[in-house]
Amino acid sequence: MHDEQNPTDIAGAAASDDPARGLAAVRALRTLADRLEDVQVANARANGWSWQSIAEVLQISRQAVHQKHAHREARTSGPEGDNNNV
Repeated sequence: MHDEQNPTDIAGAAASDDPARGLAAVRALRTLADRLEDVQVANARANGWSWQSIAEVLQISRQAVHQKHAHREARTSGPEGDNNNV
């Protein structure tokens, strides 16, 4: 299963009777979901969302979302980046 496949094709493969194909599709969907989360968390932060607001929408703790994504923000915003809104 290749990451560049169409999400619809991957979702279809996840329902396959072939366990190898189905499990590979599950892995590909997890990767896609993680990438989408990264993009949308960055988008939310760029639009002024707090870690708490993001966490509420994702239905996870503020600490969990901050721990997973804050390093990406720090890397892109530089040393003076606003990471105080935890």
